Amino acid sequence: MSGFQQVRADLGVQLKQLREAAHLSGKELAERLRWQASKVSRIENARQTATEDDITQWGQAVQAAPEIVEELIEQASSLLERQDSWRQRHRSGLAALQEDIRDLEMRTALFRVFEPGVVIGLLQTTEYARSIFTRIKRLYNAPDEIDAAIRVRMQRQEILYDQTKKFRFVLPEAVLRYRLAPLDVMRGQLDRLLAVTALPNVEFGVVPFEAPLPSALLNGFWIYDSDQVAVPTRTRDLILRDPDDVAFYERAFEEFYEIAAFREAARAVIVRVLEDFERQSAD
Repeated sequence: MSGFQQVRADLGVQLKQLREAAHLSGKELAERLRWQASKVSRIENARQTATEDDITQWGQAVQAAPEIVEELIEQASSLLERQDSWRQRHRSGLAALQEDIRDLEMRTALFRVFEPGVVIGLLQTTEYARSIFTRIKRLYNAPDEIDAAIRVRMQRQEILYDQTKKFRFVLPEAVLRYRLAPLDVMRGQLDRLLAVTALPNVEFGVVPFEAPLPSALLNGFWIYDSDQVAVPTRTRDLILRDPDDVAFYERAFEEFYEIAAFREAARAVIVRVLEDFERQSAD
């Protein structure tokens, strides 16, 4: 067991002990916290890293002493900083990483996402996701949990139908054309994007090739409300919470948003790519 996983396991044990001292089952605690029962199990069994908010709510639910809660929050903060390493995160498993992301998404009301390299995870089809996870497993030598990771990713997509949340997605036309999966899978993925453009709480934008770019397409980023920004790199997932950093990425997002095509115009770009794929298949 790695040092990171050992610390996460120790944190889970301490939280479990607090729950048991309060004479609560995992299901009863989850009901108090309005969580899924599986989340309690994942945290206690070191399959998910508890956030500071998780620790605070857990401590309140079991009436733990403030000093104990504060100590556990410090441990959780240290873990989250270490988890920013993609190598460390993937070592914990592809499915566990998807669970961590889903938990953050459940707490978010406004999503703003710019992704220049791959179809955004919340919009992926099962087979496109399989192709992506297969590459991630090879690159990071992650545990072989592809089916479990896909299952959680598909579960994450249910949030798109929550009308209390708003999604603003932007990606360049090139992403629609990148051959990260076989042609038949790519066509199915584009059909999925056509359907997404009709969702009332989703703004899906495509930056056409002919649009003048405001800046170079260096990396993708996810803005969660106005609280934090996730900026994935190949070796580290940067989590930025400083207000100046968040404001910088909000401005960057608006620049790409302004030049993107939406609704009928976005569908026209997708259809154009689909027609090109059809010709390639015929050849």
